[in-house]
Amino acid sequence: MASVSIKTVAALAGVSFQTASKVLNGKGNVSVETRQRIVAAAEQLGYVPNAVARGLVTRSTKTIGVVASDLSDYVLAQFVVGAEREARQQGHVIIIGSIDAEGLEGERYVRTLIERRVDGILLAAPELERQPRIGESLSSAIPTVSLHAVPGARVSLVGSNHAETGLLATRHLLAHGHRAIGTVVGPPTRRVVHSRLRGYRQALAAAGLGLNEALIEQADWRIEGGYEATRRLLARVPDLTALFVQNDAMAIGALSALSELGRRVPDECAVVGCDNIPAARRTIPPLTTIHVPFYETGATAIRLLLEQIAAPSPEPRRVLLPVHLEVRRSCGCDSTDGT
Repeated sequence: MASVSIKTVAALAGVSFQTASKVLNGKGNVSVETRQRIVAAAEQLGYVPNAVARGLVTRSTKTIGVVASDLSDYVLAQFVVGAEREARQQGHVIIIGSIDAEGLEGERYVRTLIERRVDGILLAAPELERQPRIGESLSSAIPTVSLHAVPGARVSLVGSNHAETGLLATRHLLAHGHRAIGTVVGPPTRRVVHSRLRGYRQALAAAGLGLNEALIEQADWRIEGGYEATRRLLARVPDLTALFVQNDAMAIGALSALSELGRRVPDECAVVGCDNIPAARRTIPPLTTIHVPFYETGATAIRLLLEQIAAPSPEPRRVLLPVHLEVRRSCGCDSTDGT
């Protein structure tokens, strides 16, 4: 079915195109009777405003482009949901594109969004950290905010202090008297991995403990990876008494490995995760973890992006949202009092 034009609405209402356009676009002053005729004609004809045509006039499409990675991932999904809801509340819609696991499609998709005349771009794909040319695709004329570092581009960043997550988790275990604290880390290609590991090292150094590289084991962010890494770590250092695991999915795997190996949690090995995904409350025992505000990060990123759309600035901004410890029983605490 062909769309109804403003000219058709104007003809039915018996007014000029200019008058109908003013009313249907919420501009100008016309009499109440004329306005009612135009609105009634539009409803009768099923008129739907043409956002594209309006955008050509206003130079704003009220559209935000989002470049994301695996949308089945809970953490990423929370980023995107927070962004979408905030954008919608502020009168914008978002176009979401999911790129490949290597981030190779990122450059092409960014250019597609620019061609579509989106008002701004939100990057929510950590894979782009490995793409040095992505910055070349970001025109200085289009505001951009990212949830991860973007090589070769001066774009604003919204996230959390991930060194703080490693610091809080390790400091908490140290406060419980642990000295042999292992850590299961994610892939070395991710900046967040190095940041969380830096916090772990800082906490140990502050406690006067030297770094033992044998206590660090790499995994892949997944449950199975955390399970296998924990078994390798305990085989190498059987006397460790605590674990900081860099995300909750791997921590769930770690809990499973400890159970299979007959290591009681927290009596024989305390565990602290990171992210505070919903499943962390239902592990056995419930998982102590660092809460990272993913939903709020997405919403904050959209607010910052809309500010930059309204008032462009050549200087990128950096916004870090606070993290905090969620105490449950896997660290040896009574989760009701956090001691």
